[in-house]
Amino acid sequence: QVQLVESGGGLVQAGGSLRLSCAASGRTTSTLTMGWFRQAPGKERDFVAHISGSDGNTYYSDSVKGRFTISRDNAKNTVYLQMNSLKPEDTAVYNCAALLVGSSYRNPNAYRYWGQGTQVTVSS
Repeated sequence: QVQLVESGGGLVQAGGSLRLSCAASGRTTSTLTMGWFRQAPGKERDFVAHISGSDGNTYYSDSVKGRFTISRDNAKNTVYLQMNSLKPEDTAVYNCAALLVGSSYRNPNAYRYWGQGTQVTVSS
């Protein structure tokens, strides 16, 4: 069993930055595949970023590539999402997910564990 707790969300002006954290317990993140997803009101949950457990490779959606960075601190068992150059369209609830059990890291249904989410609001 893995428990995930996100933090770091808030209100920021367009062009600003936030760093989200996802603290894991129950299993070390160094071997876990981890992902970040987001869901805006009235929309589906969208893939944001993924970091693999075996080699640390990272993957991003086209909408955040070059602006967001996913990383992990194994000593703290925490995965981060550094978000720069934020835009109003980045406004959403951001969730981290762990343990890829499906075939596509872009599919939210492919992850076994989820955090409760943290709200990110970007004002124009």
